[in-house]
Amino acid sequence: MHPSPSISFLRLHPDKDQDIPLPQYMTAQSAGMDICAAVENDLVLDPGQISLVPTGFAMALPHGFEAQIRPRSGLAVTYGLSIINAPGTIDADYRGEVKIALINLGQEPVILQRGDRIAQMVVQRVYQARIEVVHRLEDTDRSAGGFGHTGR
Repeated sequence: MHPSPSISFLRLHPDKDQDIPLPQYMTAQSAGMDICAAVENDLVLDPGQISLVPTGFAMALPHGFEAQIRPRSGLAVTYGLSIINAPGTIDADYRGEVKIALINLGQEPVILQRGDRIAQMVVQRVYQARIEVVHRLEDTDRSAGGFGHTGR
């Protein structure tokens, strides 16, 4: 088993955001860390509306890792709240504020309050592939079969 990567978190506004928890695993076997909203005031997301929600932190991932930002299942099922580019990717060389691109896919407005858990972050190993330009690709049983080619 490989050791877990170490992630450095930086509070961008420590004086005003001490009340906002940094990302954390909520159970011993959680795959994702919950991320909280660092909004100043309540944020109303109307149906169909997209908002880039601040978190108040930046981080340093180790080389060879990414952070995937995913919806929280409870918010998705209950309110239709999702991540517009799910899963969003944060690269290891990004050092700006982590912001969450939320969309309200539900039928009613959703009110986000300061400190609400709005997304989860899963850390994954990544590889940069070697690019090879060829004149022909190897055939497979599927070949060019597209979406739904194997039936329902």
